[in-house]
Amino acid sequence: MPALDGAATMLVGRSEELRRFDSVITGLGKDGVPAVVDIAADAGMGKSRLLSELCARARGLTVLRGRATEYERHTPFQTFTDAFADVDRAFLDSDDVPEAAAPVLYGADSVHGAASGTGNRDRFGLYRAVTEVLSRLGERSGLVMALDDLHWADPASLELLDHLIRHRASGRVLLVVARRERQTPHSLAAALARGVDSGAVLRMPLRPLPEQDSIEALASDLPPGDASKIYESSEGNPLYLLSLLHAYRHGASSRGTTVRGHDDTASGVPSGLGSLLLDELTALTEAQRRTVEAVAVLGDHATPAMLSLTTGPTTAEELDDCIGALARRDLLRRGSDGRWTLRHPLLRALVYEHTPAPRRAEIHRGAADELARAGASAAERAHHVERSLVGWDPVSAAVLSEAAAQFADTAPATAAHLLQVVLRLMPEAPAHAQQRGDLTLARARALGVGGSLRESRDLLHTLISRSGPDDASLRGDAIALCAMMERHLGHSPEAIALLQRELVRSPGPEPRQAVSLGLALGMAALNTVSYPDVRDDIERTLATARSHGDLMGEMGALALGSLGEAYEGETEAARRFADAAAGLADGLTDPNLTELCESLVWLAWAEALLERYTDAERHADRGLDIARRSGQVHVMPHLLSSKAFVHLNTCRLPSALESAEEAESVARAIGSSDLLAFTLCFKALILLPHRPLGDTRALLTAEEAVAAAGGSRHWWASLAGCVLGHTALVSGDQYRAQDAILRAGGPELLGLQPSIRPGQLDTLVSTALAIGDVEQAARWAARAVEEADRMGLHGQRGAALRAEAALAQHQGDARAAAELFERAAQAYAPSGARLWEAYSLLLATVQAQAAGDRPRAVAMWERARRIADDGGARLLSDLAALVRPQAEEAPLAPTELDQLTAREWEIAELVAEGLSNQAIATKLYLSRRTVETHLSAIYRKTSVSSRSALASLMTRAALDRRA
Repeated sequence: MPALDGAATMLVGRSEELRRFDSVITGLGKDGVPAVVDIAADAGMGKSRLLSELCARARGLTVLRGRATEYERHTPFQTFTDAFADVDRAFLDSDDVPEAAAPVLYGADSVHGAASGTGNRDRFGLYRAVTEVLSRLGERSGLVMALDDLHWADPASLELLDHLIRHRASGRVLLVVARRERQTPHSLAAALARGVDSGAVLRMPLRPLPEQDSIEALASDLPPGDASKIYESSEGNPLYLLSLLHAYRHGASSRGTTVRGHDDTASGVPSGLGSLLLDELTALTEAQRRTVEAVAVLGDHATPAMLSLTTGPTTAEELDDCIGALARRDLLRRGSDGRWTLRHPLLRALVYEHTPAPRRAEIHRGAADELARAGASAAERAHHVERSLVGWDPVSAAVLSEAAAQFADTAPATAAHLLQVVLRLMPEAPAHAQQRGDLTLARARALGVGGSLRESRDLLHTLISRSGPDDASLRGDAIALCAMMERHLGHSPEAIALLQRELVRSPGPEPRQAVSLGLALGMAALNTVSYPDVRDDIERTLATARSHGDLMGEMGALALGSLGEAYEGETEAARRFADAAAGLADGLTDPNLTELCESLVWLAWAEALLERYTDAERHADRGLDIARRSGQVHVMPHLLSSKAFVHLNTCRLPSALESAEEAESVARAIGSSDLLAFTLCFKALILLPHRPLGDTRALLTAEEAVAAAGGSRHWWASLAGCVLGHTALVSGDQYRAQDAILRAGGPELLGLQPSIRPGQLDTLVSTALAIGDVEQAARWAARAVEEADRMGLHGQRGAALRAEAALAQHQGDARAAAELFERAAQAYAPSGARLWEAYSLLLATVQAQAAGDRPRAVAMWERARRIADDGGARLLSDLAALVRPQAEEAPLAPTELDQLTAREWEIAELVAEGLSNQAIATKLYLSRRTVETHLSAIYRKTSVSSRSALASLMTRAALDRRA
């Protein structure tokens, strides 16, 4: 009997797909070449067959293949673990492989120690570790990782894939994924769509096979009329076509059997195709059928030993004979690891569906018992335990609860699912009330960490409403967690109301709970720019913590008070609180701080706003270390953003962007639009000076931040509007810049935190001057000076001085403008805000040159350029090239450009505009290779070695021509 699996047949009608894949392989690892190929089609369209062919064409590269499976959707990272099973064990055991990658490399059993605190509790660190492993494999010989049936992948695998799309592995690494279009989870579809937009993903949808090609290759022995009818019935679906041809050749009629003529089965297989595939099983003996059912149910655990325990009363010889017969029929295939599988995942799905439920439960129960006898962890046993349950079983519930605890940090969606299974079966009896409450709270926490914020919030509301007078501790914890969910959902006013209502209840919460709820209230108020309204509440919280010897609560209240006062521009009060909080934090051990890691968020941000950058970075790093080890994902975006903000100001832009992008990844995983807007704001601010002049990435990121914030009135939404205004101004759109800032803060900017007003007023002065409103610019400049003087901070004073300098420049007083810009640079220097020092020096350079003070201009220019180059501030480096002080008799144009041909000159001008090689090729109707050849000649003739240097050369030539 011919095999029906597409992988066993010749490949028909996919020449275009092969050509596109070959193109990707040829350019693998180069800029502009996708890192992911996405194969999408309906069931039976030949995805797996094409995947096999693509892997075969990746000659000379390491090829790893993994497959998601329908009935293991809650086994974390199963898809990737399956692929890594093919990696050389010596490599996996070497020092090149970080230990943090173990849950992905080795599977569920590697998380055995997580519940006791010895496992990896930072799932984003885990993703970075896996990326590192892929990069190391790519360095060795190049790597292709093929992941099949991604529509069935577990949530953890999908989140890891999303990370790999956003943060591609370095070097020659390609992921090829195959999925059913209609069954693809929304999260996977969205991740791939974003990847297509960014150029990281090449989409490769599969169409029906061409009729003529199909008949010539697969049905040339049939009468043409019958072959055509069979093709028409198959609608070009390869697996369906092969099944119909097999049925025809064995005497069955092909008439009336079409792909869309029947409903899909539960597994998504068209029922017509399912009937054809299941027809093969009718000739099996009872023992053979039971063996096929056991293989379908056991999945990855279908080892010979496990089969012998789950196929019923047969001897080893009888089982061997049975398996041999099934292998000869090509129903079973043996993998390199000795496990047996059905020849096609569709066949497995159909067999599983049609295996009687009691029989399925029996097989799962036998597998779970055998794994327990072998000492497997709860995490590895959980899948079979769950599927063997038919009612409440305390022992099974304990296994699932333990597995949930082990998965809580690295695979929270799986943890939430397992807890849901336990809670659904748990009897509604008083004896289980406390356990039900604890497990419900744990499930709500897992849902929140995994990004299901609304489901978590709703579950917590139910838990709070059902809590009685004996559940005070549980109720308090639930309310604090619920307030966090509300904040992440953009509902800080609701969080404030919930917390205030709880704090005035009679009897009130016990002291520990009162401190926790008071701190949550302060954080919610910060989001709504209403800290003054809760200032007294924070004082009471501080007093409560002190009176009961709660050092962590005291430190948290001091840190939160410091941040609140810093936001309000009350610098002296903020400093007093920060000094006291830092004193306590530095005297506490990491285990102490783990209890309230969020206090380090508040302290680090307060110190950053107070321009204590060294202290802020130290506390942010400590907080990150604690958060990663303790699995406190919710604090990581705030800590990473504060670190990114510090590195931005101190002009360490590559590391700043790294922190900002990690913060963005965590925010996306948490699923909070407000938090995403917050992290994107800092990413945009960093991209602006980090990218070359004319690059639009910062503006696009700022636009995404505003879109993420939506109609929120929280201060993060206001911040997003201000960032959009700043990036729009640099992009040359003064009207949009002014409108964005005024929309965010209102006509008097009262909607903005006082701590950011001087900087926004500086931007508004520039917009007003650009559109000719000098009177408004003067008012805003005066306001900036007033606000900065009140706060008494170096950076705020620097922004106000820049605003005054812009006015002087507009009035034609170059000498005064140079003096003010230089004073602004000097104001930034004491705090180490080197980025803004360099920017102010470059502005001063232009005015000093205009005032005839060339030596002073040269000195300022050299320091600014050095800071910019050392810190990766490409925008400032490009600006420095534009404003470089010229000698008295500079040549009209760089003589080295005279050697360029007309075409070379044209390409050089497009490079100066910021176009990539591919964009230049498209614009000039050239091949990319031709553009690269011209660029090599341009570099040789002009004696420059980089695109940035060539852009600077072209810009200077343009300025000289205009002069």
